Amino acid sequence: MSSVCHSEPCSTLSAPCCESVLQDVFGYQQFRVGQQDVIDAVNRDEDCLVIMPTGGGKSLCYQIPALLKEGVTLVISPLISLMKDQVDQLKANGVVAAYINSTMSRDDILAVFEAMQAGSVKLVYVSPERVLTHDFIDRLRDVPLAMVAVDEAHCISQWGHDFRPEYAALGLLKQSFDNLPVMALTATADETTRHDIIQRLGLSQPHEYLGSFDRPNIRYTLWEKHKPLTQIIRYIEGMRGQCGIIYCNSRKKVEQISEKLRDNGIRAEAYHAGLEHAERVHVQDAFQRDDIHVVVATVAFGMGINKPNVRFVVHFDIPRNIESYYQETGRAGRDGLPAEAVMFYDPADLAWLRRCLDEKPEGQQKDVERHKLNAMGAFAEAQTCRRQVLLHYFGEHRDEPCGNCDVCLDPPKRFNAVEVAQKALSCVYRVQQSFGITYIVEVLRGMQNQRIREHGHDKLSTYGIGRDYSHEYWVSVLRQLIHLGYLTQNISRNSVLQLTEKARPLLRAEVSLELAVPRLDNIARTMKVNKLVNRQYDKKLFAKLRKLRKAIADEEDLPPYVVFNDASLMEMAERLPTSNGDFLAVNGVGQRKLEKYGEVFLGLIRDHLLAIDEPH
Repeated sequence: MSSVCHSEPCSTLSAPCCESVLQDVFGYQQFRVGQQDVIDAVNRDEDCLVIMPTGGGKSLCYQIPALLKEGVTLVISPLISLMKDQVDQLKANGVVAAYINSTMSRDDILAVFEAMQAGSVKLVYVSPERVLTHDFIDRLRDVPLAMVAVDEAHCISQWGHDFRPEYAALGLLKQSFDNLPVMALTATADETTRHDIIQRLGLSQPHEYLGSFDRPNIRYTLWEKHKPLTQIIRYIEGMRGQCGIIYCNSRKKVEQISEKLRDNGIRAEAYHAGLEHAERVHVQDAFQRDDIHVVVATVAFGMGINKPNVRFVVHFDIPRNIESYYQETGRAGRDGLPAEAVMFYDPADLAWLRRCLDEKPEGQQKDVERHKLNAMGAFAEAQTCRRQVLLHYFGEHRDEPCGNCDVCLDPPKRFNAVEVAQKALSCVYRVQQSFGITYIVEVLRGMQNQRIREHGHDKLSTYGIGRDYSHEYWVSVLRQLIHLGYLTQNISRNSVLQLTEKARPLLRAEVSLELAVPRLDNIARTMKVNKLVNRQYDKKLFAKLRKLRKAIADEEDLPPYVVFNDASLMEMAERLPTSNGDFLAVNGVGQRKLEKYGEVFLGLIRDHLLAIDEPH
């Protein structure tokens, strides 16, 4: 992809262009796919909706324009820890940035407002709750605002997996400030959620960038729960020395697993909402600084984590929806290096979540949650490439399997499924595309129940044509047809099955189709622990660089990755830079970091090379 800046001409006589800011301030040699187009739109003062995967570079989409535009960029961020982390990283790159939150004194907050009014700060991070207060809105009227960036924008929508009423009210900003460009950013939003974000924020003909949801560096693996505590200890021991997160659905499990890991010599701590605030802060800081390697947590942990070197995320229990799963697994491998997402699955866990959902009052929100939970169950029980299932859920279709998930690495047996698929698709069509999976299976198997008789579906030609196969068999077939794009589930109509255009040639037997032979034992197998792929680099030098980075970070009271992330250190151990020019060519090294850290890092690399060359 071209990295030519379309917004500003690059000239020594003009203001810096976006490409020079990318290289000189942030230390990256070229834009990632999609970043340039979004930055161009922002520089034209257009509203934007940006969907990029976690670790895909969303922040740069507003941080670079913020440095190019006159005025202050306001960033709406959900967590104090996330604000601090972003501001620390910006300051490390020489950017004047600040945040306003409840941990600050009144004098400190007023000082930030004065800097905003004077235009001496470029980016200010603030929570949605604070933005919506009358006092804050009034103060903003005296500030030269350049734009507003709304991070974690899926929280705006009732269709999103983490709906927050205070986010939904952020449309007030558009109403209060004429011609104010607003950018909404998130990693997880299906089509319905995206539409809702645009409406609620009042975005005007926004530039929409829908990036790929694929994180090819993450390996997706499912393990059947057998002896889960033994399995988790074995897995973590195989990943010893690597940083990771284990998610559980209860505080009791969090405490139990963290204790077991410590008993086995693993530097692990628990994190959940029942702990004292000071303890939670301690665990989060220790994890950020690599003082502990594993955090065992409820979903209360993680949104504020911007740690790039998380090598694995384990779900000890199945999550409630694919959006949460995607977002949580996305905390692994943000540096682009190989990472793993492992889910431990027991159908009883899914049944328990369904019982919990059944206890909620009937209504649209419950219907949405049911649809999402069913999709999560379908992912867990998938017989096709897990990445294809995941991407399809977000409306992104891939014809080829990924080769980097357990289903691809341990493929199920396959069979000619044209006739079976025709039966299933015909049944969906005959019931007028107005019923869900369970009902379709009942009709196919010729079940005798009142609902089928009331609709007259016992008279259909498809009634009973699948009675030779079990309920589980047909559920597996239908789910595979959904995953492969022949059927879709309409969330706004109680998850009824509907045919896609892709189904037509299959119904006419004009195309071939193979499906996985349904594994009716609910994936009764356990995958072997997969070692992460290693790049070719000097591992001894890499270890020395990490040790140096940790010492500098501790001295400056920063997380190590704010100095340099693992990907930058690995590139140093590959390239072996010995001059300032060589060091600047490493991704993540900008002018400010060259000036601040170049001498000591280059000195270590030179000493390491000299030690290698010396005769023994």
